[in-house]
Formats: sequence, structure tokens, C-alpha cells
Amino acid sequence: MYLLGEQPAYADQLINRLQGIPAQLLEGLTPSAPPIEIKGSDDLAVDLPEQHLFVIESGLLHALVDERPLFYMQEGDLLGLRQGIELPLCRYRSDESIRLVPYARGAVFRHIHADQRRQELFTQYLIGQTALLSDALARLKQPEIHPTTGFQHFAAGEELIRQGDDADNVFIIIEGHADALVDGQKVGDVQRDEIFGAMAVFTQEKRSATVVATVACTVMLIPKDQFLSLMQSNPKIAHSLIESMARRIDLLNKEVTQLRMPLTASA
Repeated sequence: MYLLGEQPAYADQLINRLQGIPAQLLEGLTPSAPPIEIKGSDDLAVDLPEQHLFVIESGLLHALVDERPLFYMQEGDLLGLRQGIELPLCRYRSDESIRLVPYARGAVFRHIHADQRRQELFTQYLIGQTALLSDALARLKQPEIHPTTGFQHFAAGEELIRQGDDADNVFIIIEGHADALVDGQKVGDVQRDEIFGAMAVFTQEKRSATVVATVACTVMLIPKDQFLSLMQSNPKIAHSLIESMARRIDLLNKEVTQLRMPLTASA
């Protein structure tokens, strides 16, 4: 996927990273039918079978939102994920012949769910695509979309989120690294591509930790309503995220136990 018009360097970097994910997600999975060739279409949705995802093997697709060109998709892109996601209506148009490889939607999700690495890649892919489109829509319809949607930059030492604040967004670090602190004590770190801030969104409580950039960071922000909608429409992604949270909690528990051991021994 490539956004039309000028875009910052970090968006280019994210797009390039996302471009290679579909092939990794579908590795080892057999297509449901031979490739489909369509010789131009004004609305691709009416020409394709339902309950399928498609990899673009050749050709170019133009995507229009509210009849305005917003982005285009080309070889290697995954088509059909928008079903059930509350985003503005998007029409796909092709002025030339396009060749698509079909995969049964259910089979794709089972294949992804069977492997933890694929689950993590799919989470990155969905959230990355959502953030890019939200950022583009914010430029297209600025009065209608909250300005916190999209990307923010933080210098080293700046707080990305603060303990005790309301949880309005979920975050993922595109570039950089940050530390997580509770009551001023470091309890973990946040790496590139890692989702953070979701726990408070799920529990509807205040932020339980402060996250501080250790180096300059570029961060994607997903508004909580949009994030929860994404989780509802893709339950397997929610499952993957919960597993990731559980692993992090387990690591924190081990760190807390190690911190308490010297105190216990000296008592």
C-alpha cells in the first residue's frame, strides 16, 4: 500500500516494512482457487467472491474514500481485510488488468493463529495499516477526525504516557525505545513494534505506568474506540495481544520477586 501525496519519512519506512508481511503470513498456505484475472474494474468488490482474502500478483489498484483517491495497492499487498472494520467506505478501482490470488478467509485466520510469530506479524500489519490510513484520513478530513490520530514524535527523556492519566489511545513504537516506570521505578522496556497502553484501555482504568523515551521515538497512536473496534472485528488479534500481555506480566512478576529476595534474606 502506498499513500498518495506527500508523506513523512517515517510513513515511508513503515509502509516498506508492512509490504513484506503478507507473504510471511501466507507462507505454507495453499490458495483456495487459481488466480483471478480482471481486465479493469470500476468497483472491484462486485467482481470478487465473498469470504476471501486476495494477494495482488500483478497490477495496480486505486483506493477511493468518499470518491477521493487516497492510496493505491500493488503486487504483494493483501486485499479484503477491511470487512467488519468501522472505517469510511472505500472503493477499489483498476484501470488495467489485475491478477489476484484468492485465499479462503477462514483458512487464512486459522493459519495465522496456529503460529505465534504469524500472530505477532498480523497484529503489526493491522495496526500499521490502520494508523497509516487514519493519518491519511486526518489530512483528508481534518475537521472530522481527532488530531491525535496518527503519529507523534518524542525526544529522549519525554513522557509518552504518564501514570495516573486517562487512557485515550493505544500506542506502538515505530522507531526508538522507551522505559516503563511505576512510581519512578523501572519495571521494563518498550521495544520497536511493541504495542503498549492497551491494558488501561481494556480495563477502563487510569494509566498504571509512565513510559519515557530513552532515545528519540516515533509513535503511532490509535484512538481507543478505533482500537477496540479492531479487536472486536478480529478476535484472534485480541487473543494474540492478550498472550503478549500475559508474557509481560509474567516477566514483571519475576522481576518483582527478584527485587524482594534480598529484603527477605536480610529480615
